[in-house]
Amino acid sequence: MQPNLMPGDVVILMHPSRVGLVTWEEGKEKGYKSFGDYGDVIVYYPNGNGKPVIHRAIAYVEKGEKIPILSKGELVYSENVAIISGYITQGDANRIPDQLALVKISGKTEQLMPVQKDWIIGVAKFRIPLIGYFRLLIPI
Repeated sequence: MQPNLMPGDVVILMHPSRVGLVTWEEGKEKGYKSFGDYGDVIVYYPNGNGKPVIHRAIAYVEKGEKIPILSKGELVYSENVAIISGYITQGDANRIPDQLALVKISGKTEQLMPVQKDWIIGVAKFRIPLIGYFRLLIPI
């Protein structure tokens, strides 16, 4: 999520049922920005499990719709279609959305599905710079 969130930042989350969730697409229409760009940044479990990911929700798609890509401040549409309905996410420094990438989850290579509401841990609302480095210094 660089340059808008940096390693060592502590991020404060709120549940989407309390604050709602605004995608990049909706944020651009409404003029709503969060962490330097349109829409909300969310933390979610990829495909419902594994290590949480923090990326921007760029759009909500229905099953069968083309997957959007955020490129140079505009949404363009890939030829790939969503296998299920859900949120399309993309890191601010990434060139393609998560749902067009293959990733390792719990030791298996998988394509990421659109994010389901129950996979979302929270919506990022605040950041506290650098304080997370203290946690990184403590061995577990």
